[in-house]
Amino acid sequence: MKILLTGATGFVGSAVLQRLVADSKADVAVTVRSENTSLAVPTFCVGDLSPTTDWHEALTGCEVVIHAAARAHIMKDEMADPLAEYHRVNVEGTFNLARQAAKAGVKRFVFISSIKVNGEQTPLGNPFSPDDQPAPEDAYGVSKLEAEQGLQQLAFETGMEVVIIRPPLVYGSGVKGNFASMVKLVGKGLPLPLGAIHNQRSLVALDNLVDLIVTCVDHPAAADQVFLAGDGQDLSTTELLRGVAQAMGKPSRLVPVPAKLLMFGARVLGKKAVAQRLLGSLQVDISKTQSLLGWQPPVTVEEGLKRCFK
Repeated sequence: MKILLTGATGFVGSAVLQRLVADSKADVAVTVRSENTSLAVPTFCVGDLSPTTDWHEALTGCEVVIHAAARAHIMKDEMADPLAEYHRVNVEGTFNLARQAAKAGVKRFVFISSIKVNGEQTPLGNPFSPDDQPAPEDAYGVSKLEAEQGLQQLAFETGMEVVIIRPPLVYGSGVKGNFASMVKLVGKGLPLPLGAIHNQRSLVALDNLVDLIVTCVDHPAAADQVFLAGDGQDLSTTELLRGVAQAMGKPSRLVPVPAKLLMFGARVLGKKAVAQRLLGSLQVDISKTQSLLGWQPPVTVEEGLKRCFK
């Protein structure tokens, strides 16, 4: 089996590549934007992911595409029209690749989407499921939903199997973004007013997400399905901070401040969105992923956090 992996130098893509090479169960090729990248597998420089990218050479003889390349979620997007740029890259760029893949005879297209397709928050104890009505709230989530819908239509028209995976926040060695910022705060040993937060957040360890992606490459039951990814163990923000501190070998200096007071202060300071991520719940139900694929997250949250710092 020949697999083409896009986004092979990214946070998730590089881990997927490492796993595929280690398993030695398939011939793996990757695409990159720049020829300066040196990888130990056949590499095709295709430039940016765009509506006009030529994938012909990279797709020759390919049976499976794992599409991990994307314009990632950006907290403070400085583009004049972020939605248009997300649409150009994540929607039109993905369609262009998928259409060429179907034409080249690719049998399965594994698309790494985002839980942001479902939305930003869940009521406590009422997790997102794959069949929920999508409710993205930002340009990134909208672009991922539109890409999913286009891929599903293409699958109907061409017979190419499409597998969609929606991960929540992914953590692991080399993680950036909000998780990296949190790690820095814990590492500094500063007192944080987050010692009494009773929300629930679903996360997914990088190794667990990679294992699910690799499972979906050839599992018969994965064809034309949407799966949510997760560790199978939800944490409050307080529990997560304590777990990070323990994994780092640092003390967790958490001050128990009521969540309502924190939200009030955040609104006054214009930081409502930040507070919602820290104080609100976002849970995912991975029971379909487990039952249909016979899959279990191989790494516990505790071990996943430890691997962030190895």
